Amino acid sequence: MTQTPVRFGLIGTGRIGQVHAASIAAAPDATLAWVADPFIDGANAVAAKFGGTATASAEELISAGAKGEIDAVLIASPTPTHVDLIEASVRAGLPVLCEKPIDLAIARVDALRPLIAESGIPVALGFNRRFDPDFKSARARVAAGEIGDPEQLIIISRDPAAPPADYIKVSGGIFRDMTIHDFDMARFFVDDIVEVHATGTRAFDPGAREHGDFDTAVTTLRASSGAVVTIINSRHSAIGYDQRIEAFGGRGMLQVANAPTSLVSLSTAEAVEAKPAYGEFFLERYAEAYSAELGEFIKLVRGEASTSPTFEDGRAALILADAAQRSATEGVAVAVDLGA
Repeated sequence: MTQTPVRFGLIGTGRIGQVHAASIAAAPDATLAWVADPFIDGANAVAAKFGGTATASAEELISAGAKGEIDAVLIASPTPTHVDLIEASVRAGLPVLCEKPIDLAIARVDALRPLIAESGIPVALGFNRRFDPDFKSARARVAAGEIGDPEQLIIISRDPAAPPADYIKVSGGIFRDMTIHDFDMARFFVDDIVEVHATGTRAFDPGAREHGDFDTAVTTLRASSGAVVTIINSRHSAIGYDQRIEAFGGRGMLQVANAPTSLVSLSTAEAVEAKPAYGEFFLERYAEAYSAELGEFIKLVRGEASTSPTFEDGRAALILADAAQRSATEGVAVAVDLGA
């Protein structure tokens, strides 16, 4: 029996909002019903392209949901708006898929936590990398015991170029803005992390220096099992968007390489098997993951079994990010209790 498509209200029509709008429009079991952005021209443009009613007011969109015109809310607005929009949506009885992070302050996240737990309304976090087919496959094979108990996990995540200084100023820093995806991926593979040690430097980016952030970082996570996770980050990469994982155990190793932009290589007297650089943008690298993320959230909205990352996953990633920031700033290892 064919089910009625889930009607989405999208809040935020910037770069990531447009990605989600396209995913909703492309999904056979979803439709874009409302679009909200204070920048009404952006809302109008997305609605004209992908459907839905445009508004400058997120409150109007959520009110429409409370009246039965929307089944779920997708929050792709700036981070400082997330907590208030999640709360309003949950109080209106609307399931939420929210981009990371929940907030830059763990106190605000914890203040919202009881409502989420008591309401029973599903709240999912946009950790889309869990749904990358190759990362997902590697994790499933680790969970199946193919390499034995995990002993080491290496996550390499390098952006093609540093963001503008104005963005760094409000981003919360590299650990809360960039590495937070890697913290969630670390927990996806190794979920018993108890200690964080991070080192950050300002090797090349004037914006990082200006705003006291880091452009280069290495974070080590220790699990209670003895497994060690190493996360390597850089805000620039001459070879393109560098996204790799290596999982090592007593029985073997699983590796996920970068996705090639072409399978064509060139061999000459000057170079052998020269290949193009990797893709320059996360949207191309994770296009399939964004689509799968939406599909899994639709299951959650319908009350079906789902692997969508939860509010608690978002909270845990922020705790690790805060610990890494403290560790890199103070030069100390920081104990964490993600179950508290």
